[in-house]
Amino acid sequence: MLKKEGIFLPLHAFVCWIWLIFFCLCFGNLTGEGLIAYAEEEKSVEEKSAEALRLYARAAVLLDAKTGRVLYGQNEEEVLPMASTTKIMTCILALEHGNLRDKVKISAYAASQPDVQLNAREGEEYYLEDLLYSLMLESHNDSAVAIAEHIGGSVEAFAELMNQKARELGCYDTHFVTPNGLDAVDAQSGESHATTAQDLAEILRYCVLLSPQKEAFMSITRTTSRTFSDCTGKHAVSCQNHNALLTMMEGVLSGKTGFTNKAGYCYVGAVEKEEKTMIVALLGCGWPPHKTYKWSDVRKLLQYGFENYSYQSLDTPEAWSKEKLIFPLIEVMGGKTKRIGESAWLHVKLQSKPFRMLLREGEEVELVWKVSKQLTAPVQSGTTVGCLEYRIDGVTWKSDLVVTEGSVEATDFKWCLQKVLEQVLPAV
Repeated sequence: MLKKEGIFLPLHAFVCWIWLIFFCLCFGNLTGEGLIAYAEEEKSVEEKSAEALRLYARAAVLLDAKTGRVLYGQNEEEVLPMASTTKIMTCILALEHGNLRDKVKISAYAASQPDVQLNAREGEEYYLEDLLYSLMLESHNDSAVAIAEHIGGSVEAFAELMNQKARELGCYDTHFVTPNGLDAVDAQSGESHATTAQDLAEILRYCVLLSPQKEAFMSITRTTSRTFSDCTGKHAVSCQNHNALLTMMEGVLSGKTGFTNKAGYCYVGAVEKEEKTMIVALLGCGWPPHKTYKWSDVRKLLQYGFENYSYQSLDTPEAWSKEKLIFPLIEVMGGKTKRIGESAWLHVKLQSKPFRMLLREGEEVELVWKVSKQLTAPVQSGTTVGCLEYRIDGVTWKSDLVVTEGSVEATDFKWCLQKVLEQVLPAV
């Protein structure tokens, strides 16, 4: 019997192994595809979408234009050269500081700029408006220098205007040296002409949403073609817009391409769809012959943003869990109460303003009360005692005032005497 059992057990195990191998071949390797599939099911939709992007760009960012919040980032704070995407700053400053009917004279320095060129000759004059089309549609380097000299007096002075505006926008990792984006180093500071993907997106956000010249900026950058001549009418020019995104999808508000040997292919653009406005910025997105990598990355980022984010209201705290919304009571010292020595307590309420922002499904919103714990009477109804902050990933996006609901009068000698008499000589 032992001998038979000894033979039977190995045969039984062999049969089990055969069935196991058959099961794995039919339904997936349990240690490979099966486990991977299971792990992917456990991941959130947002996590899988983010992993699936696989961008070409060395640095990239997807920005919610209305709030400036980063929805997706890849090395978005890395300082890198930006090539001709620089020209969005050149254009918006020219619109804000110049007059479109100004005549701009071409200097010898402007005429000496390398390709891509308008091929303007020294001494020629062009209207500023026409040079802005040359700048943003064909990315002409000589036009950029002519504009800078006209607005700032010199390229160096105009670069200081550019840097001043960058600081005003909070783009502290950006430094401009040239108005056309050609690679250069600041002779005084030693800083290179560079930015970050996040800063570049913020600059375009200003151009299309916040600048007083936003409509003029978008009108120029969305124009498909433009024909003009110098002020004498002798030198005719035809410009075509090289922002291919304009024909790839609907809702494109603006955009600018760029390339230098150092920067690689770069792009910044804004797209509006279903009330959502997204800004994409790419730096170092391939080198020749991979000119189309940037369009692949742009499509991936925009698809991720539009599919995974939707507007949610933050102006009604009841929308969040009740555990997060426990209204504090505030102690009031020196106030009139039923008995001497007792503290008065006041309820509070919110003065909330409507506010919506793009959120992922299941994204946590932290509610943080910043309210005085104790007040001294008298306290009037509606007195501001603090605020309620709405935070996402540690950043405050909305703050509501917290005010008292009800009032408390301060004690005085007459009230104290009355309370003493009530306690010593109770009513008969």
